[in-house]
This record gives sequence, C-alpha cells and structure tokens, in this order.
Amino acid sequence: MNRRDSTDILIIGAGPAGALAATLLRRQGRRVTVIEREVFPRFSIGESLLPQSMGLLEAAGMLQDVVEAGFQYKNGAAFARGEERTAFDFREKSSAGWGTTYQVQRARFDQVLADHATRQGAEIRYGHQVLAADVAGERPRLTVRAPDGGEYAIDGEFLLDASGFGRTLPRLLQLDTPSDFPPRGALFTHVEDGIAQGGPAAANFDREKILITVHPRHCDVWYWLIPFSNGRASLGVVAEQSFLEGYAGSDTERLQALVGEDPGLSRLLANARWDTPARQIKGYAANVKSLWGHNFALLGNAGEFLDPVFSSGVTIALKSATLAAAALQRQAAGETVDWEADYARPLKRGVDTFRAFVRAWYDGRFQQIIFHPHKNETIKRMISAILAGYAWDETNPFVAQPERRLASLEAACEVGG
Repeated sequence: MNRRDSTDILIIGAGPAGALAATLLRRQGRRVTVIEREVFPRFSIGESLLPQSMGLLEAAGMLQDVVEAGFQYKNGAAFARGEERTAFDFREKSSAGWGTTYQVQRARFDQVLADHATRQGAEIRYGHQVLAADVAGERPRLTVRAPDGGEYAIDGEFLLDASGFGRTLPRLLQLDTPSDFPPRGALFTHVEDGIAQGGPAAANFDREKILITVHPRHCDVWYWLIPFSNGRASLGVVAEQSFLEGYAGSDTERLQALVGEDPGLSRLLANARWDTPARQIKGYAANVKSLWGHNFALLGNAGEFLDPVFSSGVTIALKSATLAAAALQRQAAGETVDWEADYARPLKRGVDTFRAFVRAWYDGRFQQIIFHPHKNETIKRMISAILAGYAWDETNPFVAQPERRLASLEAACEVGG
C-alpha cells in the first residue's frame, strides 16, 4: 500500500448525514472527501421524513433539489388500533417551522443529496470500503479498499462517521455500548399497494400521511405503511426478535402472515402486488460510549439509533451533520470547541426527547394518550411538534421535560377515562 491521500475533512458514508455535512463544509471552503462503500443508487430503509428536516435541508441550500425530485407530499401521521383512528396534522403544531415534508424512496432521495454535495465540490468515492481507522495521531487516517481491490491510506484534519447502520468507527474502535431497548427487528418491503383500486377501506386512506397500525393483540408490535407518489408504498412490521422468529417461511411469507393478522391493514392492501422480496433487519437499536473523540465525531445512526416508530432517523442524522459542521467552522476559525458541550449534548437533548416517546409507545402509555377520545388541543399541538421532528425546541414542555409530561398526561387520561 504505497498510495497516500490527504484532504481537509474525511467523511465515511454518503447518506443524508454525510451529504449534508459535505455540502455545509464545502460552503465553508473546506476540501471534503467522502468514502462510500456502496454504489448509488442503493436501497435504504427509512422513507418517511419529518418537517424539521426541511428546515435543515433549506439552510444547506439543498431543498430545491428535493422539492423538484417529485416525492410524495406528507403533512402528518395517522394511527390505527383496531377500529380506532387518530391523526396528527404537522401543520397544526406548537413549534415554528415547516409543517410539511415528503415520503421518499431513499435510493432516489439519497442520490439527490449526494449529487448536490458533488456539485458543491465534495469528492465522493463510491465503492470504496474502510478497512481500518487510526485516530491516535495528529490527523485521523483511514485504510481504504478501492473497487479494483487496491488499498490506500487517506488522512484529514477531522473525521466524520456518517456510515449509518454500517457503524464503521464504533465497530473499528470498539465504541459500542448496549442499547437500553429490547432487541427488536423489522420485516419490510416495497409493494405496488393497489389502494386506489380498493373499496371502502381505501376511501378514507390519506396518502399524505404515514400510517402506523398497532397489532390487534400485541401493543408493542406495529406496522408502517408509507405511500409513495408512484402508487407504491413501503410496508413493514416491527416487533421483538423473539416474536418475529415465531413465524415460519421466507421473510416475505412472514411479513404477509403478520399483515394478515390485522383486518384493517388486510382490507387496505387487498389489491397489493407483492413484487419485491421482503428483507429483515435485526437488533437495530444501538448506542456508543461517546459521540466524539480525538479529531472525530459520529453522525446520525453511526452514533445512536433508537427505533423507526416516529421516523426520527433522518432528522437526527441531518441535525447531527448541521451541529458538527458548525463546530468545525468555529474550530477552523481558531476557536476552541468543546465537542461534548457544543455537539454531543445539544444533539442528545433531541435524541432523549425521542427516546422518551419511543419508550412510552412500546409500554402503551403513548398509545393510550393519542387514542384517548377527548384531546386537549393545546397539548395535541405540542405532541404534533415532537412528531414533526421539533425535538430540540425547549419552549415545548414535552421537550423540556418529556418523561414528566408524558407521565402527567397518562395519569390525566386514566382519570378522564
């Protein structure tokens, strides 16, 4: 391995976090090299965006490209449990900012963002795999395998890991710590949903919202249905791995069996064409000892992934990239940056808000709240803001004290009957 390259900022991964960070850093005049293992476009899960993401994309100058891509408009989230229905319109929220967003095929969405970063001057090396990372020296260095099998080293002033579920630095540097969530898994696919040809069940279906359906017998098992603009949809089920392992057959057969257990979802998808083999992801919840270290930081899912139930993954990824780019700009200007105070803690504030809501979803408290027949409109707007991604808005009591507020609201629901 004789080849040695150098850049200003090294980024692992060209997904949303990596592309946004690369764009912001190029606007600062930094040389940016992105090492991406896959060749784009490539499949990725996590298709339902939150409105908070729109503001982050807009600030980076990337929003026009997303708007012009023709994705499915989204204005909220709908929930179903048996015959019960409830919905949140994200335009009716307590936090200022965007109230609408998109539901996206991630292969196309990620390509749009990566292409924007390339036009800004970032170098993205597709098909290059990180083999080793050395962060002990003055400049972090990666050992990389190129598509032709040759290996080379590349170093930079700073290293950002935006590798998502690949979790490159946590794996190579032994940064992982156990998540405090039970090991859950997901079965998922894309289908031609056929809802437009459906009967009464389809008449009330809103393609402008993600549909979250609670399993008829298990409150901790749920389905997502994310409509796209082309008559297709992302469909998946989430449960503890032990539950999913109780179903036999291929991943597609297991997912079909589980969908068949919910009458409402079965009626809605009665005309669906299952034309794509289902996939499975196991034990996706992850955590790390620290979100940063000597001249490196972890972005998005590379640092921590909670759960897909509130579609928070891309929003957290984009927020982390925005915070990291701002810290690097200050650092380049000669300021002293405290990565714990200036990056990790601000990021964790929003993540911890989502964490409280995820816990409340799986233990049934949040479901009791949202399906309660008598809702306080002011409180509903506060919750809508969280579901829209505004988990860093500390003027919202459910951000400032999420556990306490959720507990109080649950108690009120119990008293109210």
